[in-house]
Order: sequence, then structure tokens, then C-alpha cells
Amino acid sequence: MYADLRIDQIMPNPDQPRKFFDEDAHRELTESIKENGLLQPVVVRVVEGEDVPHMIVAGERRWRACRAAGMVSVPARILDGIDEEKAFVLSISENVNRADMTIMEEAGAYADLVALGWTSEAIAKTFGKTKTHIDWRLGLLTLRPEVAEWVNEGKIKANLSWHIAQLSPAHQMIAATRYMRGDFDSEADAANFAQGLRMAEQQTSMVTEKEPTVEEKEKRQKAKTKTTDKLGKVEEVVMPLLEELTKAKPEELADILGSDLGRYVRQIDRLANQVTLARRMLRQANGIAEARKVAWDAAVAEVEEEKVKAADGKTPEAKPEPEKAEPAAEKAVAKAKAPARARRSAATTATKGPARKVPTQKKVAQDDASQAAEPAAKAEAAAAK
Repeated sequence: MYADLRIDQIMPNPDQPRKFFDEDAHRELTESIKENGLLQPVVVRVVEGEDVPHMIVAGERRWRACRAAGMVSVPARILDGIDEEKAFVLSISENVNRADMTIMEEAGAYADLVALGWTSEAIAKTFGKTKTHIDWRLGLLTLRPEVAEWVNEGKIKANLSWHIAQLSPAHQMIAATRYMRGDFDSEADAANFAQGLRMAEQQTSMVTEKEPTVEEKEKRQKAKTKTTDKLGKVEEVVMPLLEELTKAKPEELADILGSDLGRYVRQIDRLANQVTLARRMLRQANGIAEARKVAWDAAVAEVEEEKVKAADGKTPEAKPEPEKAEPAAEKAVAKAKAPARARRSAATTATKGPARKVPTQKKVAQDDASQAAEPAAKAEAAAAK
């Protein structure tokens, strides 16, 4: 059913998956509505027993712009027989493919559906995504609040943010801050560094691991010498040849090589493929090496701190385990179980203030975040020396 509804007869949905509304885009839409009117109606559902009888299912951005444009009423499509879960799914469906919906908002929306009993497969099928896409988004909910905010603002892209999310809170901060200050040549290098930190975390102990035997050291040295010798030949032989080729004109090469050109083209193509693969492998290895050093410096700093305490006659205090952050899914369960009347009242209140920008995610308690950041600070200080 379609009808014109007064602006004050409509309230936003407090469970709207999209929390951030771009101010410039809002102003543009407001001016367009002033000039041309609202071309697409908002979609609402009836809520019983409330002062505001209709709740938005889709079109909150249009409703906000109409209100800002000074409109008294708006065209609306009124849905019958829509429960809260169905309304939430429709709301996600409208926003999930929009460019201005942040990936943290998307992740939070999926987490809310998981809390309602949805599987990754069902979510993927409903919204036209792959299961991997859904799982990767859900994986972002382990990010520290500071890092999640950078992701939400688009300063850290989806692929890198997922790799950072696999780390402990302290290492998340190391990887994210180094990327933000431009320590890496590319996003791929930052991801390699994060993967290296993850590998370091999975080691039982970096400081107390067994010293390599003399034979093992000699074997490693021989392998290093052999590899560096071969890499040196790239500079000595391959690079001069390629530089000479690139200086020649195509017509000159055609005269010189003639019918053999096809064979050399195929050889160069194979070489290019191997160079690309070798480059990727070396960059991954470099990220692992840098991450190992950061993790090693942090571990050594902790051991030295314990030695100093022991020398002063103090018993080193056992560091408490950080409390687990409250999963977004658990928060969504609590929200889903909240009385519908209370949630609708919250929606009425929401019309009086700006949209909430913080996405649904696992939140680390501030005290725990401070404790988790200590090793990160020590590692950064050690690396700077």
C-alpha cells in the first residue's frame, strides 16, 4: 500500500545496519529533493502501540533528506505482516551493495544475523555473496576499536584489515600503525608483515627455543651463500641484457633476430612469470623477517624486564590474561532478545540525535587494550634503536 505520511509519523530503525551517513552526500540529496521532490518512496512498516506508528525499513537516507528539506510529508510504501527480523534483512539488502556502506557496518549486520541463527551459507545466498566474503567480514569483528575505526574510515582496506584481525590486540596495533605511517611500499607488503606476526604468535616461545647445532648453522650458511650467489647473477647477467634490449628499437630487433623473435618472446614471457613469482616470494619473506624481529624484540624486552625485577628482589608479577572482548554476535543476541517495545522506544529517541558511527564489532576493554599495547610499544622502541 502506498500513502503520503507525515514526517513525524515515521521513525528510523535503531537496528539499521548503516550507521554512518556522509554529510556531503546528504546535502546533495537534500538539494535534489528541494528541486525535484522525492522520486523514490521510503519503505516503512507499522509498529503497534507507539506514539510514532511507522518504522523505516528502507530509505532512511531519503527520509533524513526530506526532513532537512523542510517537507511535511513524504510518499511511503507501507508493508504489512513484516516482523523485525524480516525488516532487518530488507534493510541490509538495500544497503549491503552500496559503495558508502562501510565494511565494518556490513560485518556488524552479518553478525546480527548470525546471532539470530543464520549460517554463513544462508547469508551469502540471501545477499548474493560468497561464503568466503561473509566469513572474511565476520572475521573483522576481532579488531581493536582503534584499528576498526581506521577500517571504517577506509584508511585500511578490506584485505589488509582481515590479516590484521587475525593478530593479537598488541600486534594489531603494531601492524596498523606501521601501515598508517607509511612504513610499507604497498598494501601487500603490510599484509606480508601481518602474516609474519601471526606466524611469530603461533610459536610457543621465541626466546627460549633451542639453539641451532653447529651442523645446522653451517647448512644454513651454505644455503644462504648459494642463494645469494645466484641472485647476484641477476644483477650481473640478466639486468644488463634486459637493459640493452629495452634501449633497442623494435625495427632493429626485427632485423637482428628475424624468425627467431617468437622463440625469444616466449622465453622472455616465461622469465617475466618467474620474476613475478620470485618477487612475490621475496616480499613475503621480507615481511616474515621484519615481523620476526619485531616479535623477538618484544619477547627480549619482556625477559629483560623480568630479570631486572628479579635482581631487585621482586617476584615478577604474572601478567593477567586479557579479558575476551564481547563478541558482536553475543551482543546481537542480547539485542535480538530485548523487548520489541524497548527497541522501538530507542528508535523514537534516535530521531533526536545524529547517527551512531561506531560499527558492531568486538570491543576490547580500555584497560585490557592498554595492557595489550605495552608489548607493542616496547617492540616499536626496540626496533627504532
